[in-house]
Amino acid sequence: MPALRHGNLSEADFVLEGFGGGPAIQALLFAVFLALYVVTVLGNVVMILLITVEVRLHSPMYFLLRSLSFLDLCYSSVIAPEALSNFLSATKVISFAGCATQFFFFSFLVTTEGLLLGVMAYDRFVAICSPLRYPVTMRPTNCARLVMGTYCGGSFNAIVQTSLTFQLPFCGSHRIDHFFCDVPPLLQLACADTALNQLVMFSVCGLIIVGTTLVVLVSYGYITVTIFRMRSAAGRRKVFSTCGSHMTAVSLFCGTVFVMYAQPGAVESMEQGKVVSVFYTLVIPMLNPLIYSLRNKDVKEALWRLGQSRAAT
Repeated sequence: MPALRHGNLSEADFVLEGFGGGPAIQALLFAVFLALYVVTVLGNVVMILLITVEVRLHSPMYFLLRSLSFLDLCYSSVIAPEALSNFLSATKVISFAGCATQFFFFSFLVTTEGLLLGVMAYDRFVAICSPLRYPVTMRPTNCARLVMGTYCGGSFNAIVQTSLTFQLPFCGSHRIDHFFCDVPPLLQLACADTALNQLVMFSVCGLIIVGTTLVVLVSYGYITVTIFRMRSAAGRRKVFSTCGSHMTAVSLFCGTVFVMYAQPGAVESMEQGKVVSVFYTLVIPMLNPLIYSLRNKDVKEALWRLGQSRAAT
């Protein structure tokens, strides 16, 4: 049966309300979002290209870092273009299919990134605590399998969350109190009992966050002990620099995702949720390349060599 239409809005469509305010506020938000997204794209594209072309960075750690940059680039691109267009739109309409597609890919990519951060912690654990086993344990085929495993985990969560959410009956105005299609605001529009959906959301997100955090804490516990046993001060500084970058990225990501999805009452706190969502959908993907490049001597040297070669030509 075709959906009835009310003006330009179909019964199957949603309205992304985003942030309140008049045209001046919307223009300011457009400028802020655009700046964040441009820096995110440039930073992550540079990291991907740099790791790809620089032979000295062809190692498991940088393979994983390139995968992280790719995920950051993709999942910010799932959110930012739609949000930017809505700031300039009077209707802010997104179709049911468009909302479901955005929801699926965001769930898929953000879950994959959380799992990848755990894999990166394991990589550093093996490299520092078992350096003789590292070339075998983290050989290219194993790295590829680990990354594929994170994508499989992301796909599973996205399929479960999307199927559970979009089989619900939505009623009322279909106005989503958010700037993209996400679980908490969509559950607020449902006419049916959402207890199962909330339980799945808290359970899956909590499992991913707790699992990633445990892997990171255990890995870095062993790493810390190993570092203090090192006799070389230069070696300790290099390890601390690399590990500090990863700990910073993990803390920012897991902390914001926990606030949004893995605590009771998160669904009702949409105003806070919008601010938190901006942080992990745009700010963190923008910061990750800066965190890993500014605190990583190898990346800075590779950037310098690339700059010198371009200047010479």
